[in-house]
Amino acid sequence: MPVDDTTVAAQDHRAFEAGLDALEAPTLPPRPGPGAVCLRSVLPPIVAVVAFIALWQLACSTDLKPSYALPSPLDVFRTFDQTVRDGRAWDAISISVSRGALGFLASLAVGTVLGLAMWRSRWLRAAIGPFVSGLQSLPSVAWVPAAIIWFGLSDAAIYAVVLLGAVPSVANGLLAGFDQVPPLLDKVGRVLGLGTVGRIRHVLLPAALPGYLAGLKQGWAFSWRSLMAAELITYSPALGIGLGQQLNIGRELNAMDLVIASIFLILVVGVAIELLIFAPLERRVLRTRGLTRRSVS
Repeated sequence: MPVDDTTVAAQDHRAFEAGLDALEAPTLPPRPGPGAVCLRSVLPPIVAVVAFIALWQLACSTDLKPSYALPSPLDVFRTFDQTVRDGRAWDAISISVSRGALGFLASLAVGTVLGLAMWRSRWLRAAIGPFVSGLQSLPSVAWVPAAIIWFGLSDAAIYAVVLLGAVPSVANGLLAGFDQVPPLLDKVGRVLGLGTVGRIRHVLLPAALPGYLAGLKQGWAFSWRSLMAAELITYSPALGIGLGQQLNIGRELNAMDLVIASIFLILVVGVAIELLIFAPLERRVLRTRGLTRRSVS
């Protein structure tokens, strides 16, 4: 039975639409099994830690440094276990994490407002943009003497250092995210009748979320580093003993095992915040945009 041209054209059109739908649909890689996940994600850090401890023990066995300057892994573990058992570690973590969370939330609010103001005003961005970027590259410890003179040995001095260290990263992250948004999206928001606040909330900020989230991650890293720098110097019994102050106590007592144990705790808290908060947020943002991360073999 002959097929007319109309039927052929309709079939070609349906095939073309099916091809477009296949292109638009995100192709998700197959979910790896538990063994593959362990081999790819869990095993490499374990191997790295074991290799590091082995090299550390080798350096101690060869007397590369005196024992008071380079204690063995077992001595550090004993000190770490003692600080956990007597509660010093938990108290220090609680104090530092609460300070870091409060300082980061304040930096988030101030940095977001500053970033929006710089985005709205080209003159303001040209006027203070270079200074904000310069503050981002300034070591946080440089603010500690000034903060102590301004606020004394108090929590206000610590929070001032955290704010000055983290706000520029948040503001620059928001600006970078907005700069990557196509201008067409802003025009669509105007056509839909959205005002400035509506366009920022419903159009620009969701589109700029990946860059903004990167700025938040960097802002947390800077706030945590700034907090440790401030706690190292602003030592006072009235402030409590955070991780930075515990690190300073180890230095004053010339107890290298306590110093290394404190460094380990600071590292663990930083990694935990990344894995428990920022990594899931980043995965969710990528998933909602149909983006996937593929490991490079």
